[in-house]
Amino acid sequence: MQVSVESLGNLERRMSFTLPAERLDTHIGGRLRELARTTRIKGFRPGKVPQKVIEQRYGQQVRSEALNGLLRETFDSAVREQALQLAGNPRLEPAGAGELEWIATFEVVPDFGDVDMSKLSVTRHTAEVADADIDQMIENLRLQRRTFQPVPRAAQQGDRVALETWSQAGEERLPAEGIEKGATLIGSGVMYSEIENALVGMSKGEEKDITVNFPSDWRVAQLAGRQVHVYLKATEVSESVMPEVDKDFVKSFGVKGGDVEQFRSDIRTNLERELKGALMGRLRREVGEQLIAAYSHVEMPPRLVENEARAMLQQQVEQAQRNGQQLQVPADAHEGFKDAARKRVLVGLLVGEVARSNQLRLDPKRLNETLRLIASTYEEPQQVIELYRNDPQLMGGLQNRVMEEQVIDWIAERAQHTEQALSFQEAIRQ
Repeated sequence: MQVSVESLGNLERRMSFTLPAERLDTHIGGRLRELARTTRIKGFRPGKVPQKVIEQRYGQQVRSEALNGLLRETFDSAVREQALQLAGNPRLEPAGAGELEWIATFEVVPDFGDVDMSKLSVTRHTAEVADADIDQMIENLRLQRRTFQPVPRAAQQGDRVALETWSQAGEERLPAEGIEKGATLIGSGVMYSEIENALVGMSKGEEKDITVNFPSDWRVAQLAGRQVHVYLKATEVSESVMPEVDKDFVKSFGVKGGDVEQFRSDIRTNLERELKGALMGRLRREVGEQLIAAYSHVEMPPRLVENEARAMLQQQVEQAQRNGQQLQVPADAHEGFKDAARKRVLVGLLVGEVARSNQLRLDPKRLNETLRLIASTYEEPQQVIELYRNDPQLMGGLQNRVMEEQVIDWIAERAQHTEQALSFQEAIRQ
């Protein structure tokens, strides 16, 4: 195999290589003969389809598949032969009119030198799920299932108030005509706090007008930064009625028989799963920040950083669209993500380099445990497990995630580290 590599910059390379013609012909011939034995075509007996017919019908497809497979295989072999560590995917292009000569342009992993974990200082957070955390979760579930009962008294904190309202901001009336009808829970923050506070003490049928100074960043553009007269009328006051933690309540969450202790055990399992993810997230950030501080001087592959910045921008745009926002995205908007993208690329390449240089391998036991943990959050766990096992893309993503966590743990164990105990609530707070 003829291979030549030239440098286009500190981290960019161009490789020229030639595909072995005899291997391409052998693969194509073998595949066509296999199709001749197995393909059923009307007018011919099974296994008796003439080779010429097979070539006319499948030749182009078979040649294309064989070429693509051999191209990737030859390039990967050349990379190993040249002892190159690629950063990102290569750009493959034919070198000329023929199909055997190719050019690959790619970036390589920078030289990090001796990655000494003992120079890093990491804080490893610990936490446990306490009975009080389970009690708090049950209280949250009760709040989700609460109902509201109209009352004749004045509104107070925690009550739901149905109301009619309109506002006057200078010469502008909102709405332009009529009133807006809605409801708010006092203390929920759904409405501006001054308005919610004004509802306290109001009874059904009572009216009130107040002057509100909205902050400049208020979500309603017509009101932001303005002094507004708000007119309120309470049309109904309702107090919350919390459900009892009885068999019916417990059974409504899928606990057969309505056993309260089993309910608490299930909640503990769910909270421990959430806690484990939160603690790993904290450790990932801790290790990442240490790696960034120690290796920020190392040049990163420019194209890989740009691709990451564009991916981060796209993720933000998609999130905005899910929230109902339509954004005008300038052509250079990804530039604002370059610094964060560079840090993410740096950590990713370092984690990969640590795994490679220390010959770390994916732990099948840890992979299976993580998969079972994910599946346990669904009603049919076994179906989820089978879904992952039958979907290479899903399983590949999970393997990458587990491998990254393994390396993060490995780094943290060898770094200078201290432990800091947190409460459950502190640990899960991002």
